[in-house]
Amino acid sequence: MYDRKTWAVLALCGSLLAVNLYYQGKDKQLQTEKAAREEALQKTSAPAPGQVRQPAAELTVEPAPPSTEEELVILENDKMVFTFSNIGGGIKFAEFHNEFDVGSKTSRVKINSHGPGQIGGLAGVGEVRDNIPYTYKPEQSVAGKKAVYVAKLPSGLIAKKTYALIESKDPGAPYLLDFDLELENAAPAALNLSQWSIFLGEAAPLYQAEVGQQTGFFWRVDGGINFKDGSSFKGGMFGAAKSIATSPEGEKIQYAGVTDQFFATVLRPIEPAATSVWATAAQVNLPNGTRAVTAVRAGLHLPAATLNPAELKKFSYRIFIGPKHNALLRKMDASWGEGWGDVMQYGWFGIVSRSLNALLNWYHSALSHVAKKWSWGLAIILLTITVRIFIWPLHAKSTHTMKRMSKLQPEMAKIKEKYADDPNKINTETMGLYRKYGINPLGGCLPMFIQIPIFFGFYRMLQYAVELRGQSFLWVHDLSQPDTFAYISGVPINFLPVVMAISSFLQIRMTPKTGDAMQQKIIMFMPFMFFFFCYNFASALALYWTTQNIFSIGQTWLMSKVPEPELKPVKGGGRSWVQRMADRQAEYQKTRQQGTTPGAARDVTPDSKKKRPPRTGG
Repeated sequence: MYDRKTWAVLALCGSLLAVNLYYQGKDKQLQTEKAAREEALQKTSAPAPGQVRQPAAELTVEPAPPSTEEELVILENDKMVFTFSNIGGGIKFAEFHNEFDVGSKTSRVKINSHGPGQIGGLAGVGEVRDNIPYTYKPEQSVAGKKAVYVAKLPSGLIAKKTYALIESKDPGAPYLLDFDLELENAAPAALNLSQWSIFLGEAAPLYQAEVGQQTGFFWRVDGGINFKDGSSFKGGMFGAAKSIATSPEGEKIQYAGVTDQFFATVLRPIEPAATSVWATAAQVNLPNGTRAVTAVRAGLHLPAATLNPAELKKFSYRIFIGPKHNALLRKMDASWGEGWGDVMQYGWFGIVSRSLNALLNWYHSALSHVAKKWSWGLAIILLTITVRIFIWPLHAKSTHTMKRMSKLQPEMAKIKEKYADDPNKINTETMGLYRKYGINPLGGCLPMFIQIPIFFGFYRMLQYAVELRGQSFLWVHDLSQPDTFAYISGVPINFLPVVMAISSFLQIRMTPKTGDAMQQKIIMFMPFMFFFFCYNFASALALYWTTQNIFSIGQTWLMSKVPEPELKPVKGGGRSWVQRMADRQAEYQKTRQQGTTPGAARDVTPDSKKKRPPRTGG
């Protein structure tokens, strides 16, 4: 018989032997799986004799490593030049044939010129761009039309990218590229694809004076566009600064991109999936710039999916790099999917801006046969006159009401003098005066408020009108820029804002006076305030405002020729809503002074000091 110690040693040895046999079997299984995986990869990379290689079987990288030196490939059509780099396997930059930098007729606008990576490049964990060398596949590419790149990432993921121009007559085709991304897992473990994202490029202001709030990133979800500009990274009174901004997780994104004032880069999945967008900001220096400007970089995450060893997945996208031309983007909806027009980001008054832009382009087409050189400036003037004629009834109604109110100024002065110590009584008597003569105090202001959507819609439309870039009018060289014609001690001299301020001042002088002396002084000061506020605005906006002021001066002059409205008491005139509210306020103040509140409940609280009668039994 063995003792206890012997049995314990035998049991321990048996356990160790069983564990050893188990892990040996595991190692053999892993080796078998690895050999099968390598055999599968070899089969996919080596075509059978006489057979043509299929794109899905071309992901495995050749033993020869790709070149570490940058090699450029160009795809070109009549509108665009797309320059590709093997470092990152994407679009290094894109140039427009017919769009030039501000103040130049030779230097073309270049998209992603400051970008730290290529459009279409992959970014890994932490949104760090995988700027590794890719192998260019000339046998699968087409010179000037198609470019194919393949690389193996450090994670073991093999990526194949195919970019191709779209040869079509449909609107927007010259600015579009088909982009196919094929991924194969050559690692021994499964990979989660959501850790990678596709770099959308960088958007930066085109010139030093461009408003920073016009540069940012955007994404479209459920028919609505979401936009964040570069200032959203700085934080402020109600938020801290952040290095990265993201969209909500799990949204089914239709497209995403980056944009400046006039141009946008958009990545649109052929099949939208639940994913998210990330963005960062950086400071870049423009050529001949005096200070750094904020640029925005962004990426679109791949859909959440697990890629098993030796498994392959394909994602198809469409890349747009082009102008924010409203008419062009609206036409693209029919051929390339709905929602392209939202790239314009007109905001709340989009319907007004779109309508005005369509009318502006129609006027330009008609005038280009008469005065081609100045057709855009004349189109702005004609559009402004059209809008002013459209709102003429509102302006006439406002002027008529203000004239009648100005005739009440002596009576109102007497009321203020009589009840100088009782503001509520002044309001009551003033409203009674309005009721007596049938004047609606909102009649002079309401028509002005109705014009606000038209004004802001017009402003946004001209602000993003890429059609006006480089277009001249009279002494103006570029309607999208201030009309600077000289510098004095480094200060630009812009003529149109001066004319705008003078015409605004004259218009206000001709308008009937209402309100007290202080209000009238503030109104007279407004043209000078707008002069400084709008001094460096685009000349197209200054031209619109100046034309509007001159038209309003003529309109006011015509109204002055109309017989003065008679101020007669109205018999049985009903009170307006404002008058009824003033009466209720006056009644409320009166009852408060008397120590009671209208509608207050009767106090039924028992008096605690009153002696309670004795209880009686029963």
